[in-house]
Amino acid sequence: MGDILFLVLRRMRAPLIALILAYAISVLGLVLVPGQDGAGAPARMGFFHAFYVVSYTATTIGFGELPWVFTDAQRAWVTFTIYLSVTCWAYTVGSIFALVQDQTFRGAVARSRFAGRVRLLDEPFYILVGYGQSGTSLAHAFDDLGVRSVILELRPERAARPDIEIFREQPLALAADARWPDVLRDAGVTHPRCKALVVMVSEDEVAQAVAIGASALNPRLPVIARVHSALARDNLEGFGNITVIDPFETFGTNLRLSISAPAVLWVEEWLSSVPGSSCPRPASIPRGHWLILGYGRFGHAVAQALEETGSTWEAIDTDLKLPDHPHLRHCNNSVQSLNQAGIEQAVGVVACTDRDATNLALISRARKLKPGLCVIIRQNHVADRSLIEAAQADMCFVKADVMVRECLQLLVAPLLNRFLMEIRARGPALAEAVAVRLLTELEERVPHIWSFACLAAYPGLREVLADGCPSPLRLGELLINPTDPSQRLAAVALVLLRGNDTHFLPDADMVLASGDHILFAGRAGVESLQGRFLLDPSPVSYVRTGIEPPRTWLFRWAARHAEQRRHRRRTAAAPRHE
Repeated sequence: MGDILFLVLRRMRAPLIALILAYAISVLGLVLVPGQDGAGAPARMGFFHAFYVVSYTATTIGFGELPWVFTDAQRAWVTFTIYLSVTCWAYTVGSIFALVQDQTFRGAVARSRFAGRVRLLDEPFYILVGYGQSGTSLAHAFDDLGVRSVILELRPERAARPDIEIFREQPLALAADARWPDVLRDAGVTHPRCKALVVMVSEDEVAQAVAIGASALNPRLPVIARVHSALARDNLEGFGNITVIDPFETFGTNLRLSISAPAVLWVEEWLSSVPGSSCPRPASIPRGHWLILGYGRFGHAVAQALEETGSTWEAIDTDLKLPDHPHLRHCNNSVQSLNQAGIEQAVGVVACTDRDATNLALISRARKLKPGLCVIIRQNHVADRSLIEAAQADMCFVKADVMVRECLQLLVAPLLNRFLMEIRARGPALAEAVAVRLLTELEERVPHIWSFACLAAYPGLREVLADGCPSPLRLGELLINPTDPSQRLAAVALVLLRGNDTHFLPDADMVLASGDHILFAGRAGVESLQGRFLLDPSPVSYVRTGIEPPRTWLFRWAARHAEQRRHRRRTAAAPRHE
């Protein structure tokens, strides 16, 4: 609001001074010009009456000649006043129109409104810096989870896109440079309901500035930054609350898993994709000799992943500025170059260039030389999805999809990230067991992921988690519908964390203790049903007995006295032994 007032005073300074001078000259002249009263005696107009006359004259209202009939001299001065005031008002109104259309002023107004709306948010939200392909996909993923997004985008045309896109909870967007601390503060970095900040800008220098600035403003706020260079990654890893994601390195890790442990990669993509989307198909990439078409940053990551799995590779690139490498050929992408690179011995080809049409053409040329090749292709632009789908690749790299999976894995359910890292460490056996459980008990779609905290502090769990409880809470009871005990909830318990102990795919008969944290995967709406166990003891009693317990004080009092009467009757009817 201070910026708006400053701009108004600065841009309207000359018009306001001109208007004030016009009024002052008009009032002073009307006071000094001699007049006469109703009796014809000489009289001068006072400042109050002069200001009153000038006010309705300058605004063209025109009440008449007050307090007495004007003399010719006064009428001449009023005529001058009319033209002077109209000219000044026209200048002022024109300046107002110019101010309203000024981009700086409109930006200040938009930022003030944006900051005010963010301050009034009383729900959890994420801040997204950058609204390109990855930012758009992530904003829609958060919206599917019921979490609002606050968007900062430097380009105005991108910042305006959320207004025309379909969201359940409309994001708040602002076209501004997120490197400025005031912009980050207005976006809610220090807001108590802000859950995390995700930086997805194209330049590593900008990503570093935004991530470090947010960390300085709020050291406890989780920050995720997408970077592409090792230097930027090293600079940011020194901050405890900043997590760095390199999409090329992440895809390289996925490629390594698809060769050595495809079941592990399948379960990771299944559990970390957008909830409700189709289940990804398992990919099995063979070992052997590979051709890498394009040896940029993405090509380097692919080559390193292939080497870690024991595969060999040969790269082709037309850029003569690339440093020499024993496995790099500086040549065009012709048929002769592919033959010289050993396409006859290759088991697969990777199209890594930054042009989707070129990638598709390379794949088509390679398949003509050797049908049946395993194909990995890079998609650069979301508008070219149809081109990439036409390639019918075995594996596709889409930066936006990689970022969405990684961010959901880190933000939505932190326990999920720990679970997936443990699956990587334990290998395909645990991954296959998880896949079988998901296929058996859930539909073949990406499930919703949530954590359930078993804490005795919750009113609904206080009695069943207390020490010495005759009927302790079991895991299977949390999988019963609290509104209809005859139905089972469509959910799977993936892991139970108890202190330093981790139990994977725990049994339904496992007794729960206070402090346990359980990671569930299930259909939409199951999390809210499970939340009823935390608020009131009646759902636990209902799923155990099938009888709805009394909820109000009156009915609980009646039930307690009825139980006491039944106890007295049983005691009176029992035989006495002398």
